[in-house]
Amino acid sequence: QVQLVESGGGLVQAGGSLRLSCAASGRTFSSTPMGWFRQAPGKEREFVAALSYSGDRTYYADSVKGRFTISRDNAKNTVYLQMNSLKPEDTAVYYCAASKYYSIIYYSSGEYNYWGQGTQITVSS
Repeated sequence: QVQLVESGGGLVQAGGSLRLSCAASGRTFSSTPMGWFRQAPGKEREFVAALSYSGDRTYYADSVKGRFTISRDNAKNTVYLQMNSLKPEDTAVYYCAASKYYSIIYYSSGEYNYWGQGTQITVSS
């Protein structure tokens, strides 16, 4: 059974940093696309960042570009999201996602087959 488990969420002041981790089990995700999405109260789930199957390309939403960094540690089967210069509008539940396929539309949540349970990020002003 495939499982994605996020950790690292919490409360942080504006301007602060957090690093989210997504540990995968049940299969190896070293050569599949991985992504992070988020959902704020009353809003739809939105794309945050993604990593290509090869790990050599990254994709970011305009709202987080330059502040967030996605990376992967294949040895640990874990994906990370380093979040710097956090803003109150970054407050949301953050979800890790993985796809079974090599080539996907990275910003589309429908392209991902596996999802974590989510972790809450709250940024206070």
